Amino acid sequence: MDLIYPAVIAAARAWVKLGDVRIDLTGTERIPTEGGALLAINHLSYVDYVLAGYPGAERGRLTRFIAKREVFDHPIGGPVMRSFHHISIDRASGREGMQTAAQKLREGELVGIFPEGTISRSFLIKELKSGAVRIAADAGVPLIPVVLWGTQRLLTKGQKADFSRHRTIGIEVGEPMHPTAIDPAAETAELRARMEEMLDRLIRKHPAQEQPPGSWWLPQAYGGSAPTLAEAEQMYVEERRLRAERKAARARAGRG
Repeated sequence: MDLIYPAVIAAARAWVKLGDVRIDLTGTERIPTEGGALLAINHLSYVDYVLAGYPGAERGRLTRFIAKREVFDHPIGGPVMRSFHHISIDRASGREGMQTAAQKLREGELVGIFPEGTISRSFLIKELKSGAVRIAADAGVPLIPVVLWGTQRLLTKGQKADFSRHRTIGIEVGEPMHPTAIDPAAETAELRARMEEMLDRLIRKHPAQEQPPGSWWLPQAYGGSAPTLAEAEQMYVEERRLRAERKAARARAGRG
């Protein structure tokens, strides 16, 4: 039974109303009102789990998100994620998590996945992992791209949280794909191309006053100062190196 999840959705709706946040949401009719479907979502911020659940909520559904195991290991985040019936996946070996997700889909759940694997610091669509098309193919359900824009201004990597009022959040739900996993690389490339087209559309129609030239939250190709895809990838590589060093240090301390 879901008790906390609906309350969080209600709180999010209240925040949207009180904060005068404009949710520019299109394509919700593409999300089925029943039966399994996998939502492939771009990843801009730490609040994407909330905003990406909006399209499903508009159709009267709860979205079960696939998230890295580390979130479930957190003493606070873990119990919350489990109470929402989200799905844990090990980034080093994700087979069990993928099988769990496919089973949830076969049971008729609406499941959300972030195929970039981590927050995009360029705010463009990173290279996608093939897990999304393989899970959808395994479960025999549609794969529906969902693209967000504007959530990075609220709470993202390397920036202070800013929940100021009078913001716009763009959300577009794309046409469903029906992967077969015969050629996961090609289907993943198609998914990325669709998401890039949707993102371009959201950025271009976003209110100009909310993304003035030079804005840190705007990609360079659109006149902003965000890192390029290549620069963001280098930042990610360095982040992983530092994470590995900290993990090794803790292991040494534990043996000491």
